[in-house]
Amino acid sequence: MKKVDYIVVGSGLAGIMFCDVLMQHGKTFIVVDDGSQKSSIVAGGLYNPVVLKRFTPVWKSKEQLDLALPRYKSLEKNLKVQLDYKVPVYRLLASIEEQNNWFLASDKVGLSDYIKPEIHQIENKSIKSDFGFGKVLHTGRIDTNALIDAFKNELRNNNQLVETSFDYVAIQFNKSDVTYKNIEAQHIVFAEGFGLKQNPFFNHLPLKGTKGELLTIYAPNLNIDFVLKSGAFLIPLGEDNYIVGATYEWHDKSNKTTPAAKTELIDKLKTFIDCDFKVVDQVAGMRPTVIDRRPLIGQHEKYKQLYMLNGLGTRGVMIAPYVAKKLFCFIENSVEIDSEINITRFSN
Repeated sequence: MKKVDYIVVGSGLAGIMFCDVLMQHGKTFIVVDDGSQKSSIVAGGLYNPVVLKRFTPVWKSKEQLDLALPRYKSLEKNLKVQLDYKVPVYRLLASIEEQNNWFLASDKVGLSDYIKPEIHQIENKSIKSDFGFGKVLHTGRIDTNALIDAFKNELRNNNQLVETSFDYVAIQFNKSDVTYKNIEAQHIVFAEGFGLKQNPFFNHLPLKGTKGELLTIYAPNLNIDFVLKSGAFLIPLGEDNYIVGATYEWHDKSNKTTPAAKTELIDKLKTFIDCDFKVVDQVAGMRPTVIDRRPLIGQHEKYKQLYMLNGLGTRGVMIAPYVAKKLFCFIENSVEIDSEINITRFSN
């Protein structure tokens, strides 16, 4: 029988960042994951403190970034891989009205540190930019694929990864801990993303799930080294490759790519760029989204050894370190979880 402090179910962004907290505090753990959930793998990885559709601040953006960026820097050092790419985000402005709204937003509480009352002009024949650009400060991209690959390899090397589906029936509840097959643990943390729907202990929670699809294009004449937001996000990867995303689909719950999503993204892209490009890849995944757009963090009402870390939505690279720490402090130090993210808000 192997004894650990924690079993973590899921090795996407939520699971990885919780493991990161465990390692900071010297806790022992095993990760169980079958690779079925794709939301972290297909994420664009942007950290951006501004909702660029409405020019409003992202929920708790300062707290999230202050915690997240040092953690990614530490992971870069430990895993010996580059994760954080400091890249500016420009919002393409479509009218005089949007220019005025940009100036107004720069005075809003929570936005003044991130946007300035300036309209930028960028000379690029491949971008339709009659009204200029607004620039967002303190932005970048986390390479989530590199993070997941490197972290899982580290787990394998340390014999901490069990690559199989989790068998919920195999949990045996003891007085103060649990036994799962040949593992004895104090706690189990479920960080399964949309896989929550198969979890008999937590599947009552209102995780909607939103399918997202991304394209990778090759556009040798585009020549931009910043993220561009208009009808879609355009994210530079280097060597003239760019991510285009993303779609939002609420009915299809599969991880399969679709021709309709490809057409939608191409059509949006053509509204603001004017150059030849070639689609070289398309990926799809289910985002773990919640009805009130807040994460799902907390403890099972009956089985006190079981915990939930889920619902990161579309801004996982910002939110994951923040909520992982919140859950750890609750488990280890009984620090109350904020009511707006605690799963008890859905207890009825």
